Parts: sequence; C-alpha cells; structure tokens
Amino acid sequence: MNIDMLIDGILDSYDRYGLINRNHTEDFPNRQNVVSILSDIQTVIFPGFKTAEDIDSVNIRYITGQKVNNIIANLTREIQKALIYTKAQTCTHDEINNIAESHCFKLAEKTAIALIEEIPEIRRKIQLDVKAAFNGDPAAKSNEEVVLSYPGLEAILVYRIAHFLYENGVPIIPRIMSEHVHGKTGIDIHPGATIGESFFIDHGTGVVIGETCIIGTNVKIYQGVTLGALSVKKNLQNKKRHPTIEDDVTIYANATILGGETIIGRGSTIGGNTWVTESVAAGSVITQG
Repeated sequence: MNIDMLIDGILDSYDRYGLINRNHTEDFPNRQNVVSILSDIQTVIFPGFKTAEDIDSVNIRYITGQKVNNIIANLTREIQKALIYTKAQTCTHDEINNIAESHCFKLAEKTAIALIEEIPEIRRKIQLDVKAAFNGDPAAKSNEEVVLSYPGLEAILVYRIAHFLYENGVPIIPRIMSEHVHGKTGIDIHPGATIGESFFIDHGTGVVIGETCIIGTNVKIYQGVTLGALSVKKNLQNKKRHPTIEDDVTIYANATILGGETIIGRGSTIGGNTWVTESVAAGSVITQG
C-alpha cells in the first residue's frame, strides 16, 4: 500500500465521521487561537508576570494598547465562529462573505469589547483571591509569589474570565478556556459556576466544581474536593445539580459534596474524606464517620 492510498483512507474517514474544522464550512473555534487569546488576557491582568516583558512607566500604555487591540480582533473572530456554528443567534455561514456588516460580527465584537471593559473589575476580584491565598496559606511569602506560582489562583483567574463570557452567552469558548487550565492545574471549574469573592483553592489537584454550583465569599477548599451532582442524567441539564456553599466555609481534602438541593451553611467546616449529600446548618463541623 503506497502513501497516496493511506492518505485516501484518512480523507475518507473525514467524510465518514466528521470532526474536522474546515475554515468557512464548519467554522468551529480553534483551540490554539483561544488559548493564545487567553494568554494575552492574563498578561493584561498581570503585566510582566506571565510572559517575559520589559515594562516601564513609559511603554506600558503602548504595550497594553497593543494587546487590547489584538484581544478584541482575535476574540471577536473566535466568538463569531462559535455563534455561527451553534446557531446561537441569527447567524449564517453566508455572513462570512460580508463579515464587517454581519449581525454575528457586531455581536461578537461587542462582547469582546465588554470583556475588555470588565478587566478592571476582574482585577479587583482576583486581587481579593490573591489576598485570600496569602492569608490562608502559611507557606505563602508574598502576593507576588501567589500570582507567579499558585495553580489555584491561575484556575480561579481563568474561571473569572470564562465565566464572564459564559454569562454573556458565548458558546464553546468558555469551556475551551476552562479545560485548558484544567489540563495545566488539575483543577476543573465549570465556567457556569457562580463563585464569590476571596476564593482560595489550596494545592488544588483533583478539585471539581460543577456547572450549577454556587459558592459564597471567603470560601476555602483543598485538593481533591468534589462539588458535584447526584445524577448525571442528560434530562437534568437545565436543573440545579450541584451544591450551594455559603460564606466562610472551609472544605478539607477529598471531601465530596453532591446534589443541587444540598446547602452547606455559613461558617461550616467539612472535614477531609467526608461524603455529604444533605444540607448542613450554619456553623456545622462535619467529620468522617
């Protein structure tokens, strides 16, 4: 069998099984593009931390402006593709022939600009998350160390970016972002979850936070914690499936809390390796056995 025949077999599989992203046909968002955009957003939020840059008081406006323009242009393109593919709005593939005048392009551009407008607020929230990590971990020596080296902080930052897009009706792209950082950190936060301020994930590997989870302010969780659903039946996808964690709760390593009706009351402590499927009152201490 020669190489041409091998290639023919591969091309035939494209036609048979799909899952190929042809530009201007399926026009599905590109993962590498989304990851690159996410990296640019992170560098705008934490200048000089994520990439090697020579930043000073003279050039910071130019550097920031260049990145902002790149983010808007590239994110607009990927959001437009997501909207067209999922038919989330009145968008069609014909719009590609007249992109600048298309409804989807204008909607995508508006959303990309809205994310840029939200960056000061994201920075305010992530600063509180940084402080929560510094105050909550005796090993942390500075806020800067948290930003540079804590996987929990990176996962929370990406969540806050992805959640904004999710809340603004952007399909697919928030999940690409959240699964990218999941692969890097081992922390799986669905962008649909609602998470309050001053959130701290210590160590983090194996943490799972489901789509309909609600987490209050000043919550601290450790590695291996699952905030999940009692059932994964497809017909429950529009129901609240994941627990509510009220303010000032601490959840220790490998605890599992399940169910959309489960509420962990304010100020409670959930011990390690516990299994919780019912609500607990404020101020409770739950331990194994």
